[in-house]
Amino acid sequence: MHIRQNIGTLDQWLRLSLGFVLLFLAGSGLIGPWGYLGVVPLLTALVRFCPLYAALGWRTNRTHRQS
Repeated sequence: MHIRQNIGTLDQWLRLSLGFVLLFLAGSGLIGPWGYLGVVPLLTALVRFCPLYAALGWRTNRTHRQS
């Protein structure tokens, strides 16, 4: 099964950064447990696929590979 990537490089780095910051802040107790939601941007960045983008028909990557 091949998931069509819809996240570009800048979007990916922003998601990774946001995810790590949220997890760090939650782990250090500076924000509440909702900070563990930082796992969501981390996972979407790692697989380069966002279900919300797919539902809305959005893409932030420039390359299109047909399968």
